[in-house]
Amino acid sequence: MSTARVGIIMGSNSDLPVMQAAADILKQFGIVYEIDIVSAHRTPEKMFEYAKTAVDRGLQVIIAGAGGAAHLPGMIASLTPLPVIGVPVKSSNSIDGWDSLLSIVQMPNGVPVATVAVNASQNAGILASQIIGCSDKGLLKKIMEFKEALKDKVNAASDEMKRMK
Repeated sequence: MSTARVGIIMGSNSDLPVMQAAADILKQFGIVYEIDIVSAHRTPEKMFEYAKTAVDRGLQVIIAGAGGAAHLPGMIASLTPLPVIGVPVKSSNSIDGWDSLLSIVQMPNGVPVATVAVNASQNAGILASQIIGCSDKGLLKKIMEFKEALKDKVNAASDEMKRMK
């Protein structure tokens, strides 16, 4: 089995329905990933170990989803040299996801976390793929085909709408 290139982590199993879209798009692009629950507040030792060993395990990007106070993406970013993509999750204890979004985007200089929209883990998976695609021509080709298919889908919908007039 190939080594995972992307790590997908989340604060609790209740985040999985949101984070599954990141896994699905990575699978579509043929990128091997690992997925786990790593809580910044309930399992801080596991979080430190995960971040500190990510490079040695072969990861190239980490996608971290978190709701509420959403410390996971920023803490992971503070512990690893890898790019981290934060996914704010609208969870049962969040304020429509705004608290999570604001927590993730307000990182101090020197500890960047790329951030996608609330619950937009598919975009996090696409961004992780694009980051890896910078040095992987085969993957870059798949991303270009994906984007072309998006354009084709919009053009087909536009044509359909024009026919309905």
